[in-house]
Amino acid sequence: MSAKKTNKMRQFLIGMTSVTLLSVACYALGDLIDYRAVALLLLVAVSILAVLFDILPVLAAALLSAILLNIFFIEPIPHYKITDTESVLLFLVYLFIASVNAVLTNRLRNQEKKIRDREEKENTIKLYNTLLNSLSHELKTPIATIIGSIDTLKETDNTIQSVQRMELLSEMEIASTRLNNQVENLLNMSRLETGTLKLKRDWCDVNELVFLVIHKLHATDTHELIFDPDETLPLFKLDSGLMETVLNNIIHNAIRYTPQHSTIHITTAYDETHLWISIRDNGNGIPEPEISRVFEKFYRLPNSGTGGSGLGLSIAKGFVEAHGGTVQVMSYLNKGTTFTVMIPAETSYLKSEKDDE
Repeated sequence: MSAKKTNKMRQFLIGMTSVTLLSVACYALGDLIDYRAVALLLLVAVSILAVLFDILPVLAAALLSAILLNIFFIEPIPHYKITDTESVLLFLVYLFIASVNAVLTNRLRNQEKKIRDREEKENTIKLYNTLLNSLSHELKTPIATIIGSIDTLKETDNTIQSVQRMELLSEMEIASTRLNNQVENLLNMSRLETGTLKLKRDWCDVNELVFLVIHKLHATDTHELIFDPDETLPLFKLDSGLMETVLNNIIHNAIRYTPQHSTIHITTAYDETHLWISIRDNGNGIPEPEISRVFEKFYRLPNSGTGGSGLGLSIAKGFVEAHGGTVQVMSYLNKGTTFTVMIPAETSYLKSEKDDE
């Protein structure tokens, strides 16, 4: 049986059961409650079901409520026949109102769903337009740099000096890294959304991992990256590839959104069960209304300039949560921002024991 049919059967069962239980409760209070009040209570119940369920289960519940109202609450009791005109009119009006209410409510729900789907589609198109506009810059710039450097090397192969050649090669390396990061971000987001992300945990030296990320960022000329390794830090069983992406994206974000020559502090700590990594900058900070949105996919801070896909922090958060951890952010205007990564991880002091020897 398909999930849709199962859901429909569950709606029928819930609707019938709800109306029956309400009728039983009203019947038990027969001396205290008038049949007109029972009709109103049943109508309210059908109205609530109409908001929650599909049209057919609601119509079935409305019909059942009308039958129960007739047999157990309208004289003669219990009998399906109605003897007076007023009761007949009440029964027919109740059945009509309950049915019309179910149909109209269902139409309203469908209309709201169409409006919501249209808004979601418009928002999705807007997000992807933003992404494409950002990627057009993020991908075009490094590609242009690489092509330009290659053309220069070809045209001046015999006359270019070794220093100039090294500068061009360095520009190509930086551009290639930038291009690779954007492609990796897109692939990583796809892995997160499709649920194909698989952790490959192994023993990891976090100090070495931080140094590797700092070296790959090539940011020592524009920012001061400060990391004092904790030599007592044990090995942690992590997916080092994913954690490298987490650190790269958060630190790169700090570099991107702070003025040149800002200072970025990276610190590590641990307790018996968790690894803590903190990335703190002394930049302009994040406006308080925007803090809760920094991990949203495709989101970029207002007035953040061109470039950037708005995926880095979202991917970092996804990778940390894949480890069972959390990412927290604290920011104060003109005082800087701090991202704190906390990950539960198995530890080993094998490294420390070797160092002592």
